Amino acid sequence: MSIEWVSVAPGRTEIGSDNRSILFGGIGPKHMAEISYRYSITKHPILIEEAEKIIQSKEASLASESEWQLAFDQGAIFGNEELEKLSDCCKGDYWNKPLDGRPHLMDDWTFQIAKQWSAGKPATRLLAKGSTETKFARLVKREDDSDFESNPQRLPANRDTARLLKEEIVIAMIVGIIPSFVWAYFNASEGYIQTGWPGLVFGGIILGLFSMLFWRPKTTSYRLGRNCGKVKPNRGKSL
Repeated sequence: MSIEWVSVAPGRTEIGSDNRSILFGGIGPKHMAEISYRYSITKHPILIEEAEKIIQSKEASLASESEWQLAFDQGAIFGNEELEKLSDCCKGDYWNKPLDGRPHLMDDWTFQIAKQWSAGKPATRLLAKGSTETKFARLVKREDDSDFESNPQRLPANRDTARLLKEEIVIAMIVGIIPSFVWAYFNASEGYIQTGWPGLVFGGIILGLFSMLFWRPKTTSYRLGRNCGKVKPNRGKSL
């Protein structure tokens, strides 16, 4: 089997989603990665059996999602209907991910990141540990693995749980609880609010949570400083 390799120039790329709604959101947080080394990548996905032989011979490695995305941005890679395996593993998010192009690896991972092609367009998929669904893989040959520093720039280790909790409380109040009391004030029988307020509060909370299916404010994204190269929260600017 003839494998076509294409060269990818160093550069920056964006990965992930800042939309955390259940139906329309993606893996987050949205972030920037910077790859400072040149590498070659397979132009098309190759069969997993062939890829495993090449990996075992140490001629190439599974591509990381950052390397895959930069190559895609540069128009270097293509696919048809393949589901291709990448090297990154996660628990359903990108927290603590290194941002220098190396794979995101974890000891206690739950999902492996893959790319699903459909009509020539790719989408990110999470595959459960032990899945045998992938039949293809994407390989890379790096010019020098020593380019990986011992202490790379990383995303924060965890999400800001306190901030998200405050946000959910505000959304529940505005979307569910306050409208429930307004409706009861104009439509319910006299004294209903005094006796039925626990139900109004609970119903409002449920309505607020239900809205997560379709909408949530954009979450914080992260970029790398143009001059300092440090990880910074994005403040409404394009990454």
